Amino acid sequence: MSFSLHGVAISRGIAIGRVHIVERNQLDIAEYHLDASEVDAEVERLHAAVALAKHHLREIRAHIPPGTPAEIVAFIDTHMLMLDDAAFNDEPARIVRDNRVNAEWAVKLQRDSLIAVFEEMEDPYLRTRKDDVDHVVDRIFRNLLRHPPLRHELPDQKLKGMIIIARDLAPTDLVLLQHHGVAGFVTEFGGPTSHTAILARSLGIPGVAGLHHARRYIQEEEIIIVDGDDGVVLGGADERVLAQYRSRQAERVSYVESLQVLRDAPTVTLDGRVIHLHANVELAEDFKSVREVGADGVGLYRTEFLFLNRATYPDEDEHFNTYRQMIDALGGLPFTIRTADLGADKMPDTGVANIPFAANPALGLRAIRLCLREPSLFWPQLRAIIRVSAFGPVRMMIPMLSSVDEVHQVLDIVGTIRNEFTRRGIAFDPAMPIGGMIEVPAAAICADVFARHLDFLSIGTNDLIQYAVAIDRVNNEVSYLYDPLNPGVLRLVATTIGAGRSAGIPVAMCGEMAGDVRYTRLLLGLGLTEFSVHPAALLEIKHIVTHTDVRHAEALAQEFLSDSRLERRRELLQALENGAH
Repeated sequence: MSFSLHGVAISRGIAIGRVHIVERNQLDIAEYHLDASEVDAEVERLHAAVALAKHHLREIRAHIPPGTPAEIVAFIDTHMLMLDDAAFNDEPARIVRDNRVNAEWAVKLQRDSLIAVFEEMEDPYLRTRKDDVDHVVDRIFRNLLRHPPLRHELPDQKLKGMIIIARDLAPTDLVLLQHHGVAGFVTEFGGPTSHTAILARSLGIPGVAGLHHARRYIQEEEIIIVDGDDGVVLGGADERVLAQYRSRQAERVSYVESLQVLRDAPTVTLDGRVIHLHANVELAEDFKSVREVGADGVGLYRTEFLFLNRATYPDEDEHFNTYRQMIDALGGLPFTIRTADLGADKMPDTGVANIPFAANPALGLRAIRLCLREPSLFWPQLRAIIRVSAFGPVRMMIPMLSSVDEVHQVLDIVGTIRNEFTRRGIAFDPAMPIGGMIEVPAAAICADVFARHLDFLSIGTNDLIQYAVAIDRVNNEVSYLYDPLNPGVLRLVATTIGAGRSAGIPVAMCGEMAGDVRYTRLLLGLGLTEFSVHPAALLEIKHIVTHTDVRHAEALAQEFLSDSRLERRRELLQALENGAH
């Protein structure tokens, strides 16, 4: 019997294959009491299980492919840090000793205690962090119980070409599945902004999420079609439908291959406007892909990885040497270094950073707020960026500005450092551009004020959308509101672009919206002339740019800003996708 299920498109492309269903059965944890002579051995068994869990995560992390966003790496790092925490080592060991119970039961008691704390929190983001506790504890349980790994956690050639169905997938699962060569995946929960979705797009694995009860309707080994473009899953398809989707699949492969001819072509619209396409990068390995896709430079270099998983902050020379290597790799292309965007979901080792507990970390001490509070974190990075500006076209970018006073504080520090370097004869570029990220609605509304004091602006849509519509983008319950096309969001984007144009400074966009081809023509119509995207998306964006007449896109974009009717907005987006020429 044929059927179609409609979910949320989270990673483009067509996948056709047999199904493998990932089932994580609830583990049965029993309690039993120990003799006094057995306690020490039980504690050793507990510590061994925790160490093995960390070893497994370290193995997964070592196989993360180049180009994977830093936040995915940070997600795995967070789980490794949790395994080092006393809450997962010392406290269960204490329970074993005090209560003379088995290690599994001690871990269960500790898990229940931690989750109870998270569930009482009012902040929805923090409540979802209990999932991290469950993921970490599940690894410990499986090791204690000597539970066999799930099929996708082991090398399995038979998974090649299969489509994975699961309640949910963690980024670590997707890394493993990518190595097995899976064709696509479907999850019952999750959304387009989840860590797994971001990773899937980077890896080019088609995916659909939000298909509640998918495991009820889809059987193991059944052949299905996953349409990651439209968020549809088809089962029981006849040969005619299969042929149709195979044709689309082949067209997609051919299309992606054809984009290579654009690598060295100029990025000019049909009506002669020059558009700049830059790349977002995290790690040194990513810089190779910047050259491979012919990017105009790096529009966003995330520096957070320098601060994660270590006992001390990186010093000035470590920053300098890292940036210098990347400047050499770019061979004269512009290089935009974002100062540390730490806090919220990118926490450095808590033993190093002086970040107090916050009920709402996404709204708390993070990014530039944390840097200004912690001179020992911020000043070495600023000194290194200023020094390295002598060796190439470097731009410095400040994340999450919310008041112009923050800009003044940064510029004062930069001025102090430059004066010292001048006195000591240390080389630097006195004209190095300093820009800021517009991610807070208040900053977007006042973008004209920021534009008077900065050399460029860059719109960070991931946070801007989250703050503009007041939702936690990782919360499944409200993720449907995370809409880049929300008229309020688009007006903030248009206001920022307009402010930059009036001030005569460049405005770029470096969030996920910039790399989504569905919105390229709309953004061109709003006046955006600089995109910074993941290298994997750059050539497709270039193709659309070079096939767009911006004059026509402008008219549709203006109607988008003024018409809030959902149906009309869909029509306008379709008109833009079909071709603004």
